[in-house]
Amino acid sequence: MQNTFLIQRTFKILAIAMGVVGVISLGACQSMKHGTGQQASAKLEPRSGSTTTGEVVFIWQGHDVMVTGKFAGLKPNAEQGFHVHEKGDCSAPDATSAGGHFNPDTKAHGMPNSKDSHAGDMPNIKSDANGNATYSAKLSGFSVDNSATGILGRSVVVHRDPDDYKSQPAGNSGPRVACGLIK
Repeated sequence: MQNTFLIQRTFKILAIAMGVVGVISLGACQSMKHGTGQQASAKLEPRSGSTTTGEVVFIWQGHDVMVTGKFAGLKPNAEQGFHVHEKGDCSAPDATSAGGHFNPDTKAHGMPNSKDSHAGDMPNIKSDANGNATYSAKLSGFSVDNSATGILGRSVVVHRDPDDYKSQPAGNSGPRVACGLIK
C-alpha cells in the first residue's frame, strides 16, 4: 500500500514537472517566434547643409528586424533613400565618414529583402506635404547585435534623392542629408 502511494505521488510530481517544462518550452518557442526584443536606436542629425532630422528604432524579431522612425526636414511629398552604412562615423559634414552601405555578404545593391541586396538596403522614406514622415519596415539580412551581420555601432543615413534599387553600388540616391549612430 505504501509503495502504491509513493508510486502515485512520484507520478504526480513527474506530471507537474513535465507541465512546468512544457510551459517553459512553450514560452521559449513563443520568444523565438516573436523575436528576442533586442533593440537599438539612432538620432539623425543634418548633414550636407540640410535641415533633415530623425529618430530610428531597430527591434530584432527572430530572423527579422522591425525598423520604425520619425523624420522632419525632408523634401515635401518626396521619397528619399535610407540605408544602414558600414561605419559608425557621422563626423564628416557630408556624412561620407559613414562609408558605404552595410554589406557583410558582398552582394549587389537592390530591392530590400530580395536575394540580391545589401543588408543595409532599406525602403525609401516617403514624406508628407510638410516634409515629415513616419517609417515602418520589417527587414531581414541583419541583426541587432555586434556580430558580423550586426548593426550596432554602424550608422543610418538619409539621402537627398530616392533609391532606384538598381544603380550600383548605392541606388543613385544622392548626397547624404542626415546621419546617426546606431547604439
